[in-house]
Order: sequence, then C-alpha cells, then structure tokens
Amino acid sequence: MSDVIRLLPDSVANQIAAGEVIQRPASVVKELVENAIDAGAQHIDVLVTDAGKTCIQVIDDGKGMSETDARLAFERHATSKIREAADLFALHTMGFRGEALASIAAVAQVELRTCQAGEQLGTLINIAGSKVESQEAVACAVGSNFSVKNLFYNVPARRKFLKSNQTELSNILTEFERIALVNPEVSFTLHHNGTEMLNLPAIQLRQRIMGVFGKKLNQELLSLDITTSMVKIHGFIGKPETSRKKGARQYFFVNGRYMRHPYFHKAVADAYENLIPVGEQVSYFIYFEVDPANIDVNIHPTKTEIKFENEQAIWQILSAAIKETLGRFNEVPSIDFDTEGMPDIPAFDASPYGGVQPPKTSYDPSYNPFNISSSVPPSSYSPSSTSRSKPTQWEPLFDGLEKKNASTWEPPVEDFAEEQEQEPAMPNLYDGHPEEHVSEKSAQHYQYKGSYILTSVKSGLMIIDQQRAHIRILYDRYMQQIENHHSVSQRMLFPEMVQFSPSEIPVLESIMDDLKALGFDLSSLGGGSYAINGIPSGIEGLSPETLVTNMVQTAIEKGCKVKDEVQSMLALSLAKAAAIVPGQVLSNEEMNNLVDGLFAVATPNYTPDGKTVLSVLKDDDLEKLFK
Repeated sequence: MSDVIRLLPDSVANQIAAGEVIQRPASVVKELVENAIDAGAQHIDVLVTDAGKTCIQVIDDGKGMSETDARLAFERHATSKIREAADLFALHTMGFRGEALASIAAVAQVELRTCQAGEQLGTLINIAGSKVESQEAVACAVGSNFSVKNLFYNVPARRKFLKSNQTELSNILTEFERIALVNPEVSFTLHHNGTEMLNLPAIQLRQRIMGVFGKKLNQELLSLDITTSMVKIHGFIGKPETSRKKGARQYFFVNGRYMRHPYFHKAVADAYENLIPVGEQVSYFIYFEVDPANIDVNIHPTKTEIKFENEQAIWQILSAAIKETLGRFNEVPSIDFDTEGMPDIPAFDASPYGGVQPPKTSYDPSYNPFNISSSVPPSSYSPSSTSRSKPTQWEPLFDGLEKKNASTWEPPVEDFAEEQEQEPAMPNLYDGHPEEHVSEKSAQHYQYKGSYILTSVKSGLMIIDQQRAHIRILYDRYMQQIENHHSVSQRMLFPEMVQFSPSEIPVLESIMDDLKALGFDLSSLGGGSYAINGIPSGIEGLSPETLVTNMVQTAIEKGCKVKDEVQSMLALSLAKAAAIVPGQVLSNEEMNNLVDGLFAVATPNYTPDGKTVLSVLKDDDLEKLFK
C-alpha cells in the first residue's frame, strides 16, 4: 500500500494557524500594534479602510528591522522575543509565538516598509498568500509601516462570514482601547475611512482612561493601590452609586497585557455585595504586576486567558484591597431611614406656637400646615408654651374627623367569583378559546398585591401578570412604530448628555435609524458625546440616558446583524423600561384597558422573550382545594 500521510505545505499550514490567530480585522490590528509596542514605538498610527476588510495600515516609530529580519519575520515560528522554552516564564513582551505575521501573510496581501535608526535606506517587501513577490531597498522613515490589504482574499469562506462594517469596526476599536489603556506612555491615533476617531497623546493613566471613555467617568472612579510581596495591584474602581445593569467598563490587565479572569471578577463582585443592587455592576480598571515566572500566558493564541500560580491568595488580596478602598473613601452607604412622605419636624421656636400658625378653633379640611394626610390639624405642642397653645373646642374637630372617615370608608367587596356574561367571540384569545375573554362591559377585575389582575372566566379564575401584560402590549406598539417609521417624539426642555466609548459609537450609528423610528432624537456633539433632544412619548419619568445606553449594550451583546433582530431588541428594551412596575395600584378602568389591550395582540399568552403572561386556575382545581 502507498503511504497516505504527507507533510502539509507551509502555505496551507499557515492558513490553518491563521484560523486561530487571525479571526477578523481586529486580530490584525491587535497583533501589529502589539508588535509595534514591543519594538519600542512611542507613537503609533492606525489607518483602517472599510472596517479593515479593504486595508489596515499600522505605522510606528520603533526600532525597525534589517533587510534579513524583514524577510525572516514572515516565517512561521520566527521571533525575536524568546530563545528557549525557559523564556516563556520571563516574558516582558506582548508577542512571543512567532505566528502573527506568518498568519497575516497567509490570508492577505502585505506590504512592509521598515528602516533601522542610522540606516540611509530601508526595506520594502511584498507578500501575498505566504509567497514573497518582491523585496527591494527603499527610502523610508525609521520604524515600520505595515499595510495589510484584502484580508481573507484567498479564503472566501472566511471573508463571507465577516460581520457588517459597523460590527467589525466596533471590534477593532475594542482591541484598540485595550492596548491604549495599558500603554498610556505611548501616543495613538486611529483613522477610519479618512476620519480621525481617536487621538490619544502620551499621558498619565487616569487621563488616558478619560481620553478613551470621556471626562464624565472621572467623577465615578476611586484610586486603588496595594503592594505585597506576591503582587502589586493598582488602578481604579467605581463608586457604588455609579452601578448600572449594562455598560460598565470592566478591565483586568496583568504585566501590561489585557486578560479575562472570571475568578477575579467574582472577587470584585463580592466586595460590592450589599452595596449595589442585585444584577448591577460597577466599572473598574485593575492592573496586576506579578513575577512573570508566576503566571502562564501560553494558554491560547489570543493570550487573554492567563493562569496564576497563587490565584486564591491574589483573590483575597484583591478583595481586601477593594473593601479597604471603599472604606477609605467612605463609599460604604450609611443607614438611611425611609422618611418619604413623613412631615418635616419644625425647629424649636420660643413663640407661642413654635413658629407655626396657631390651630384654628373650628374644623377646616383645607388646613394642613405639615401636609399630613389626616384631617386633624397637628397640635403645636411646646414645653415652654403648653398653657398658651392648649387647643379648645375638641368636639368640632372630633365630629369633623368622624364625618370624614364615615364618608370615605367603604365596605370590602366579598363577591369576586361571580360568573359574568361574555361578549361575542373575539380572535387571538387565550389558548385559542374566545370564550375565555371577559369584556370591559361585563367584567369586574381585582388586583392582588399590586402585581396580578384576577378575573373570572368561563372555565375558572384567570390570573394575569400586569407588568408582563403591559410589556406584551407595548412591544407590539413599538414594533409597529418602527415598521411604519412613524412615532411621536416629545422634545425635551433640557437635552440630556450621554457619553459613548469609541467601540460603542459604530453600534449606536448602526441602530440610529431604528432609534429615530422609536421617537429618540440624538445629535452628535463630537468626542463620543451625544445630546438626547427628544424621547418617545409615554416614557416620562424614565432616564433617557439609561434607555439609550442599555439598548446599545444589548445590541453589542446580541451581535445582531439582521435589522429585524435589532428592531425587535430595541422594541423589547423600550417596552420593559416603560411598562408599569409591580406594586402599582390600578383602577378598575385601567385594569379593563390593560386586559382588553392584552387580548387584542396576536400572542397574549407570552411576552416577546417567552415569559408567561397569564394562567387560568380551572374550576375543578379550585373545588379540589376545598375538599
């Protein structure tokens, strides 16, 4: 039999390796910028065309390469970072595998211009699909200038599965932010299609964070700094009152490298336990400095998964440091008694009535100096003026109280299971049975604990979750507005400001038409700041900034590339924000409107995200409870 095992050609092997190292245009930006930092660059320019699909250019003022190094750099496993296996545990550079340039050259057309300091001429090399097409001497600036064109031109399947330009640009900006946050001593610029998106001069760390995410974040951060023999931890953590459900900026870095670490994130979450509402998070920028011999970064080609030798001990140090920082800045909230709706206690006054209008001698329902709901005016008791402020004529006061109570008291309703007649059959009703619906004209609804609506139907007792029912109704309404591109926008008297990071702006722009269809009116102020000039009518009392931020974050999390999915997500987010909350007391007319509105939608049984809206307790089940 003939042999069947063959050694793959280098070009094929490089394309296979590129599948792990180069996943999208953002991967190219990450690898080239990290190489520039390893080369000692102090200024790095990134120019992107069509979200990196057409061209990615990275220009640095680093050490540059010789003619031989420029050619060898594109060979697989060729690197200047390490010499032997032991060097893996003493890494001080971002790269070390020697796979990045070889992988990029395998799936794109690459042009490199590079020159070392003191040299009159540099080197120009062109490579496409791992094949060197030309190499020659050329005059160029000191440093390196990489131009990567037509990414995945020879791997059509990979190029086909790239996301939209907005999504790919957002990924590029995300990688760019991570590198910029850990290298504040290096200046960066980023241009997309000729437009400058970021210009970050070399500056202190806190100012670099402000440069990326906006100056508003400066008021939300507390300094974190602790040094032990095992680890040095520094950076910034958010104040508890700045917690939010979505959009928190959360970053871990170790030895100048971004990392994901769910175990350490748990340490941060535990330190904020009982200080922030459940389900909310705070921003943090935490930097670890440890002995390279005590970590292993050689876990995955992306180098974002890192193993620590003393994870549990560092976890405890991190948790204690955060708690100590919160205590030092007095950010642990003090006990706050609920005094909402209670009258203010007047300051002591030596006057006969303590600075308050003296009590009237006859009952007057309009008299209420303390805004107390009771109809009896408060006495103005004062230890120094008891005899002078002694009220007289109690009988009229008592009679007035008795009459008012008698006029407002109503006996409890006891009969709330009586069968009602129903209107003619209506379409789209519960479980496909039109006879289950009870009309406004023939039904009396009852509210239970401010959360559920109870009503009798032919087969038993129907229980409706009022909040979910409202979400179901609002969702269909907002979806109709989006599809028809017609909604009522209410102008804001004082526009609100909202700040987005560079990586969030492309996502915001991609859903801007849908936001306008909903009724939001946003205008760009530059630097990632937007003014909210108008909001959809009917959501008064809600925070427009929170609504817009949450919708952008949801779009990022969902990774929606189909417009219909984005529209559905926006409508659901807005419906949840605008729906009535549990505990809200409704009148019978409001309950009737809610029930009728629910049964007018196509699918009243479930919310758009699949949660049960209503349930029927059958008569047979009710009878069993009392046997």
